[in-house]
Amino acid sequence: MRFNLKVIGNIIGILLMINGFLMLTAVPFGIYHIESSWKGILLSSLINSSIGFIFYYTTRNNQNKELRKRDGYLIVTSSWIFMCLFGMLPYILTGQIPGTANAFFETVSGYTTTGASILNDIESLDHGILYWRSLTQWIGGMGIIVLAVAILPFLGIGGMQLFVAEAPGVSVDKLQPRIKETAQRLWQIYISFTVVLFFILWAEGMDSFQAINHAMTTFATGGFSTKNASIGYFESPLIQYTIILFMFISATNFTLTYFAINLNFKKVINNEEFRIYFFFTVILTLIIFLTLFGIDSSYAEETFRSALFSVVSILTTTGFTIVDFTGWTEFITILFFILMFFGASAGSTSGGIKIVRHVILLKNSYNEIKKQLHQSAVFTLKFNNNKVPQSVVTNILAFMMLYVVIFSLGSIIMTILGVDFITSIGAVAATLGNIGPGIGDVGPASNYSSIPNAGKYLLSLLMFIGRLELLTFLMILTPVFWKYN
Repeated sequence: MRFNLKVIGNIIGILLMINGFLMLTAVPFGIYHIESSWKGILLSSLINSSIGFIFYYTTRNNQNKELRKRDGYLIVTSSWIFMCLFGMLPYILTGQIPGTANAFFETVSGYTTTGASILNDIESLDHGILYWRSLTQWIGGMGIIVLAVAILPFLGIGGMQLFVAEAPGVSVDKLQPRIKETAQRLWQIYISFTVVLFFILWAEGMDSFQAINHAMTTFATGGFSTKNASIGYFESPLIQYTIILFMFISATNFTLTYFAINLNFKKVINNEEFRIYFFFTVILTLIIFLTLFGIDSSYAEETFRSALFSVVSILTTTGFTIVDFTGWTEFITILFFILMFFGASAGSTSGGIKIVRHVILLKNSYNEIKKQLHQSAVFTLKFNNNKVPQSVVTNILAFMMLYVVIFSLGSIIMTILGVDFITSIGAVAATLGNIGPGIGDVGPASNYSSIPNAGKYLLSLLMFIGRLELLTFLMILTPVFWKYN
C-alpha cells in the first residue's frame, strides 16, 4: 500500500494557502499603527501562498483521490510541521523574535494552543505580530485539519481519515451525518462563540484590539495574551469572570455545546464526562479557596476568583494567569502540578489527557478489583450508560503508558541539558499537556526564555506529540508505518 503523495501534497498546498491568507489579515494592524513589520508579514504571506499554490497546482491532476488511514496520519502530522515552519516566518522576517529556536518554539506553542512563551516583554511586539501570534492559536484551536475537512469535499477529496487522525480521542461525536457537515458545524460554533466573546470583552472595557486577541486565544484554550501580566493586567473582576466562563465552555465537548445552543440541556446534564468535569472544577476550587482563606481571610471574593480562575485555566489547558499559583503554598503547587495531567473534555479545544480517559481507566481498575473477589462474575464497563469496548480500554491503557514514558524521558533529557529538576518536570508536563505555564523557572510568573535551545526544540516536539494525542505523531516514527503491504 503506497502513499497517495499527490493528494498529500495537494492538501498541504491548500493549508499553506489558507495560512498565507490568514496571515494577510495581520497586515492592516501594522499599517494602521505605522509599524514597519507589516512588510515582513506581507512577504511571509506571499511566501506561504506561493509555495502552497505550487504544491496545489503540481498535484491537482490526480485521478486517485482516495485516502487511506496511513495517508490521513501522514497528512495530519506533516501539515502541522509545514504550518509551523512557514508560520514562524513573520517572526523571523520582521526580527520581532530573534533566533530560529525562539521563533519555532513560539510558533509551535501557538498552533498547538500550548501558550508557553519565550518572550520577556510581550508588549514590545508590534500589533501585527501580536495579532498573528494570537491567530496561530485560533487556527490551531479547532485544528488545522478540521478546517481543511470542511472544504476538501468540494475538491472531491474525502475527509474522514483526516478527521479521525486529527481528533484521535476516545470517540468522535458527529453533529451531522456527513463528516463535511460535522466540520463545518464545529467551525460555525467556534467562530460564533469567538465573535460573541469579542463583543462582551469590548463592552466590559477592553479596547477592540485587546478584545479580538483575547477572544481568539480564550476560545482556542490557547492562553497567549498581549500583556506581560496576562489577564492579571485587566483588574476588572467582570472581565476575569467572563474569561473563566468561556474557558470552561471552550473545554466542554462541542457536541454538548451544540445541544445547549439548541436548548437541549438534558443531554448536557446527563453527560457523565461533563458532570465530572463540572464537579471536579468546583471541588478543587473549594479546596484551594479554603486553604488560602484559612491563611488570610481579608479578601474572600478576590481569593475565590483567583482560585477559580487558576483551576479553570490549568484544567482547560488554556494557561492564562492572574496570579502566580506557585507562590501560594507547596500543597497548592503540588495540586496544580497533578492537575496538569488531567485536561478537560474530549471533543473540545483543550489539550491534555482528557477526563474521559481517567474515568474509564478508574472504572476498569475497579472492575479488576471486583473480579479478584468474584472471579466467576462478569462486569460490564459503562460510560454514559454505553458499554465501553475492550479495544477502547486497551487504547487508553497504551495511551497512558506512553504518556508516562514520554514524560519521564522528556524530564530526564531536560535535566541532562542542564535544567533543574523542578523546572524540567514542570516544563515537560506543561508542554506535553499543551498547558503553558509550569512550575519552577517556567511558572506563571516567568517564561521559557531561560531554557537552552536544544531544550526548546525538545519541548516543541512534546507540544506536537501532545496536540496530536501521542499515537498519531508516534505512529509515523515506527518502521511498520512505512512498510508497504
